[in-house]
Amino acid sequence: MRRIDAVAAMRELFEAHGRGRVPQPPQVLTVLPDSRGDFITYSGILPEDGVLGVKVSPYVVTPSGGKVTATTMLMSLETGQPLLFCDSLALTTERTAATTALAVDLLAQSDAANLAIIGSGPIALAHLRHVLPLRPWRRIRIHSRNISAKKEVLEASLGEFQPVPEIVDDCSRAVADADVVLLCTSSGNPVLSMDHIKPGMLVTSISTNVARAHEVPPDALARMNVYCDDRSTTPLIAGEMVLASENGWSRDDIRGDLGELAIGRAQAPSLIEPASSGPWALASKT
Repeated sequence: MRRIDAVAAMRELFEAHGRGRVPQPPQVLTVLPDSRGDFITYSGILPEDGVLGVKVSPYVVTPSGGKVTATTMLMSLETGQPLLFCDSLALTTERTAATTALAVDLLAQSDAANLAIIGSGPIALAHLRHVLPLRPWRRIRIHSRNISAKKEVLEASLGEFQPVPEIVDDCSRAVADADVVLLCTSSGNPVLSMDHIKPGMLVTSISTNVARAHEVPPDALARMNVYCDDRSTTPLIAGEMVLASENGWSRDDIRGDLGELAIGRAQAPSLIEPASSGPWALASKT
């Protein structure tokens, strides 16, 4: 994975998607009986590369808590034979982070200098690695719940980055004056409030298997400029959007998706407005 320019790969993918060259049906959710969890299945086709892909991701409830796994298979459009069968953990980590990085490149202000990351696991560090070259960052702050217990190990992982990220134990301080905030958690409940989100700030959010998981309060969408990775599928699965739509927010308010942004069909928000993206994106209007 380190030999692959993942952000460039996602840019090519979303450009093809924006031109209607990448069929991607909606995810399928299958609920396991007896409240034992669920699994999601998603597929897509990339005709230029002659492949179709399928990812299956179970969320299994166990006595010790929920467990998420995933497996990816690629198949040839020419022969119908499998080309790749692999555990999706590393692949999903890189793809998720690279998609967010593409959103940052397309939506963040060109002079964005202060970066905040909420989350401290492998996906958060992959986000940092992919986003680092995109802007002239002067300050980077990282926060997560219970980060004090991880501080020593995390500091050893952060030494390779420049500028060296600052570990902070308070979310409000982590996002104060941030130009870009990357939400990289598996939380089923909001990790930011509207008090944290300021004009001009880009906030990116990722998804998780937890039903209706959301990292931003759903009622915040009405006060934000909203972007997503795919306007045809994301509103059906992003917890914030699903919940907001039940309270009057409309998917018609989405300003653009990554495919539309990549080919110039949608415009980024102005410098006085905040935005967000990843699997989906938010931007405050006030």
